[in-house]
Amino acid sequence: MPDGQHEAAVRRFVEQFGMLLTDSGIPRMPARVFAYVLADDAETYTAGDLASGLQVSPAAVSGAVRQLVQMGLLARERAPGSRVDHYRVYDDDVWSAISAKQLLVLGRYEEVLTEGVELLDLDRPGGRRVYETREFYRFMGSELAGVIRRWSEYRRDLFADDDRDALT
Repeated sequence: MPDGQHEAAVRRFVEQFGMLLTDSGIPRMPARVFAYVLADDAETYTAGDLASGLQVSPAAVSGAVRQLVQMGLLARERAPGSRVDHYRVYDDDVWSAISAKQLLVLGRYEEVLTEGVELLDLDRPGGRRVYETREFYRFMGSELAGVIRRWSEYRRDLFADDDRDALT
């Protein structure tokens, strides 16, 4: 694909996936920055690279990358002696990394809900709802852990030969 077509395809993807991420609760500019880093070919980006690629101001990028680093979607790196930060996707298997963080959140929900189950009368409607909620998060945590394991196996097989024809 010629460079001009590739750049147009990246811009189109960034807008589409960015909107989807925004609809999922990620603010618009962090969503667009993450979509760009995901889809563009470079391994790392400066804030200037991101601003140029997205055709936005460096100030807009600054807040977005800060939020994405806090969310664990981007990693910030700096070469020794350099004053410029570089950003990259947090992990080669970013989706497993994100899901693994969710396991921690689900575990915390389960802990707090377990305290609620111990405090509340399970013969009352509120106590039963808290109990069911705890069991839901317990179930989701155990299922998500299994899904992450299965994904790792699937991913290993998916890229075993790194056959580009198999990627479509």
